[in-house]
Amino acid sequence: MARAVELAARGHGSTSPNPVVGCVVLDAAGNVAGEGHHAYAGGPHAEVVALRQAGERARGGTAYVTLEPCDHTGRTGPCSRALLDAGVARVVVAVPDPTSKAAGGAARLRANGVEVASGVLAAEAERVNAAWLTFARLGRPYVTWKFAATLDGRSAAADGTSQWITSPEARADVHRLRAASDAIIAGVGTVLADDPHLTARPAAQPPSSHPARPLVRVVVDSDGRTPPAARVLDGAAPTLVAVADDAETALQADLLRVPRRDGGLDLHALLKELARRDLVTVLLEGGPALAGSFLREGLIDRVVAYLAPALLGSGPAALGDAGVPTITDTHRLAFDEITPIGPDLRLTARPVPHTLRES
Repeated sequence: MARAVELAARGHGSTSPNPVVGCVVLDAAGNVAGEGHHAYAGGPHAEVVALRQAGERARGGTAYVTLEPCDHTGRTGPCSRALLDAGVARVVVAVPDPTSKAAGGAARLRANGVEVASGVLAAEAERVNAAWLTFARLGRPYVTWKFAATLDGRSAAADGTSQWITSPEARADVHRLRAASDAIIAGVGTVLADDPHLTARPAAQPPSSHPARPLVRVVVDSDGRTPPAARVLDGAAPTLVAVADDAETALQADLLRVPRRDGGLDLHALLKELARRDLVTVLLEGGPALAGSFLREGLIDRVVAYLAPALLGSGPAALGDAGVPTITDTHRLAFDEITPIGPDLRLTARPVPHTLRES
């Protein structure tokens, strides 16, 4: 199963709106006969890839799969049927499928005499498929907040200049992060101040013979103040401008009407609308006020911070008001990874649930 989890990770950035899945098939003697992962939406599922590689050696063998085999026909056939046709005797599943559409594979396999075990390396399989599982269970995209700052947490100098706090190596890494996302979210304040393009450089796209989904740019703009000449409206990528449902604006753009809430937009409603468009992963890029609002609402699932070995001492902070009146309400994080990127550090962390903070 550890190998299946490793294989599943190869699908990051190319399977949306489908999950990442890995599969290893052993023959009846316990030797590896085939392995595979789901590489792109609409392509063969991990089980099918592994079974094709295994051929007749799969008969009487065991399949290890990170997500319960699907039991429905979409762009591909049901994996439960593929496993039955291959004569697999045992299937080991890490995580059950939480969707009503695809679940039921384990039950079908059991009903046809296949031994099924579940929960093996569930935590590891959940982690590798966290984005899609969040999308499937909560009905909203998985949100990564990315920011760049100095060691003292400043995102710009006192005069507002911010290019460039981090190195070319860190900026190239950000483009890879963008390329692996379905959408980028920025606030209108960032658009007005920096006029960002919010696209991923072509070199950051993962090499593939299958075209990637276009990266969607989302501007959170309650009153429709985005300038018509802003670079986010240049047509280089699809752009949604999220405005209040009562906003009066002449802006000629693809407007997404969202209810107002607490002086801004209802971020929960915004994410639900993005999920309806099958956007599974979103990258939150700015600015500090919007990041604070997302964190305050519990809508940040991962933080990726690029820290430069520099100090400013003044200037705007990377994070605005996140609803922390006292130290006991601190938003605690657990580090997943600390990686040098050129002269900078990339820190990847996840919010710690409140129940764990109190234990």
